[in-house]
Amino acid sequence: MSPVATAQQHAVDALRGLIVGGALRPGARVNQEDLAADLGLSVAPIREALRVLEQEGQLTYLPRRGYFVTELNVTDLTEIYALRAVLEERAARHALPALDDEALERVRDAARECVDAAAGGDVAAELAANRRFHFGLLEAPDQPHTLRVIRLLWDSTEAYRAMYYNSPEERRASLDAHDAILAAATARDADALVVELHAHRERALDVLRGILREPL
Repeated sequence: MSPVATAQQHAVDALRGLIVGGALRPGARVNQEDLAADLGLSVAPIREALRVLEQEGQLTYLPRRGYFVTELNVTDLTEIYALRAVLEERAARHALPALDDEALERVRDAARECVDAAAGGDVAAELAANRRFHFGLLEAPDQPHTLRVIRLLWDSTEAYRAMYYNSPEERRASLDAHDAILAAATARDADALVVELHAHRERALDVLRGILREPL
């Protein structure tokens, strides 16, 4: 990887970390110059990183005002989760027959990493492990377009997902949901897997709706 690409990736990772960690909350303005100074980078890779996160839906660009962490309303959130429900059921049913023992063990590893991160109160690590857990169940080599859209939908709500993972109660509920999802996947029961994924997603949606009704 070239130095320019490395600097851009560093900026992308740093921005994501600020969003996930809550330092940049929905609606917050991203100051390019301050971020460049904090990271010891020029403004150029920061600008490219901002464009990357804008394409993912995590940032919104407003002319003459700059970049802001994307704010969602209840209608936006409901639509995003409805789309996820359709696409993730399709992906899960398609991927499950090809989920071999090695792939399933990677999902179990991710579930254990979620437990460890939750115990340590490391929200960023838990979010990363949670993502590995879910996509480990959904990924199949012959459905790249479905997975690309699912990733974009996840990215667009990452700031809010980080906020509800700051609740110890929700972290515990998520771990319990993972156990039920993993049991269904291990049994190769597609109907049960879809039911458990849906219940997990609906609880998250209810929590996020509550967050959106409160001042951020």
